[in-house]
Amino acid sequence: MTLVSAAGFAEAERAAAAIDIAGVTKAYGQGENRFVALKNVSMTIRDNEFFTLLGPSGCGKTTLLRILAGFEAVTEGKVALFGQNIAGLPANKRSVNTVFQHYALFPHMTVAENVAYGLHRLKRPADEIKRTVACTLELVKMDRFVDRRPGQLSGGQQQRVALARALAPHPKVLLLDEPLSALDLKLRQAMRTELKHLQKATGITFVFVTHDQEEALSMSDRIAVMSEGQVQQVGTPTQIYEYPVNRFVASFIGDANFIDVEIEEVERGVATCRTARGLMLEADNLAGHKPGGRSTLFLRPEKVRLSSVGGFGTPGKVQTVDYLGQSTFYHVDIGEDSPVMVEARNQDNGDFAYKVGDAVSVGFGSGALRILAQ
Repeated sequence: MTLVSAAGFAEAERAAAAIDIAGVTKAYGQGENRFVALKNVSMTIRDNEFFTLLGPSGCGKTTLLRILAGFEAVTEGKVALFGQNIAGLPANKRSVNTVFQHYALFPHMTVAENVAYGLHRLKRPADEIKRTVACTLELVKMDRFVDRRPGQLSGGQQQRVALARALAPHPKVLLLDEPLSALDLKLRQAMRTELKHLQKATGITFVFVTHDQEEALSMSDRIAVMSEGQVQQVGTPTQIYEYPVNRFVASFIGDANFIDVEIEEVERGVATCRTARGLMLEADNLAGHKPGGRSTLFLRPEKVRLSSVGGFGTPGKVQTVDYLGQSTFYHVDIGEDSPVMVEARNQDNGDFAYKVGDAVSVGFGSGALRILAQ
């Protein structure tokens, strides 16, 4: 391996797809005790991509990561790494490294020795190991701590060492199993930027597992949202947030309003819909629903507009006010089964624009309402 500088690793010719996952099912146990953790999962992870597996606990994301690492075998299906079927390949034969949630550093070794460990196992020449350790520690900004042991480092510093150890052999794919979960909020936010920078600097495909929606949105090139062992949607952060395919994705990524409707008319991609209480609303009909069917409208709270009574929109009354610092959440009763959530930036003087009991008008901007595909 050739390391050209701490700014990045040497580029190599790569195929368009780093990982192909086709029809993967993973089951544990037999008969009545059989549990299916993954159900016919298929997706392609591109080369030089920051790809995130996102979902709640128990959705199967860590199981899928362990299959990619070689720690679990598939029950059915195929997994290919740059075109090579690796479903039956042992973990130590794959060009894949993993950064675990708790780092798993060797406490008796120095920082430099921890980073060099994998290179020694690969029987790399001594001079190459020395250069690689120095370059990789510089890349993660830990070159000043080469002689310290893990117990002498903060949590964030330990994470950087774990990253350096995983990056040093220059794997084709780096797997990251919730590596930020043990850090405090401010450090997590700082490390998001660092991880994205490392991915771009090294050119290595990162596969990141998290249940944190904000992490996924801020770092990822693409996201796979998972639930109950199945992939619900794969897309860019914008696609996942703005155009969720179903109610689970819409509710798991951020906050969302849902309004059950009957579609009255469709014209040029816009559907006129009637709610259970007779309110008429227009919504983008990207999924191509037909008139006469029932469906669900989706609306982000920050896309709802509040104004004083008499303004343009639907009349309502403020039920609750939740102050969040930069913004305030209002729950507004518009006569439907559930109140509408509205997120509004706070006034410059910090006062609330509205208080509980205020009569208001609720406006839905053009394109803010969308009909869910499923």
